[in-house]
Amino acid sequence: MGATLLVLSIAVLIGADQLIKYWAVHTLQPKGTMEFIHFGNFKVFDLTYLENDGAIFGSMSGQRWFLIGFTLIVIIAGMVGLFLLRKRSRLLTAAIALFIAGGIGNFIDRVRYGYVVDMFEFKIFKFAIFNFADICVTFAFIMLLVYGIFIDPKIEKAKKAEKEAEKNE
Repeated sequence: MGATLLVLSIAVLIGADQLIKYWAVHTLQPKGTMEFIHFGNFKVFDLTYLENDGAIFGSMSGQRWFLIGFTLIVIIAGMVGLFLLRKRSRLLTAAIALFIAGGIGNFIDRVRYGYVVDMFEFKIFKFAIFNFADICVTFAFIMLLVYGIFIDPKIEKAKKAEKEAEKNE
């Protein structure tokens, strides 16, 4: 994946996150909650406005500056990792790009508002209310797990076999 496409992809994801949050602040906030996916009385998914001044599941509530600093470090580490590892695997590159985009999306909120705007609420089971940036980070984490368990060992095995073949020549 070329650098221009990576930067464009990250920018599009951040833009989508910020547009959804803009809508949530201006349309959803006054209503609080809007029904979204229901089957009769069976509620599946609602749109619920929430200002989260903490991290995952509201942990570290009120630790704005720590969360801003930590998020900034993660974003910078992601950018360095992206630069160093982008040729290793497309899956790894996509995962790191999603981490960066999600991190920047929530970073913008923390700097601008002092909290993160959340709006997606699964009603099937009691779960955290989350946003598009959180979805990006979650998918990135899943992709990194898949990469670490299935792909990276194969890459390392192939590199080792290649070195052995060079050594035997």
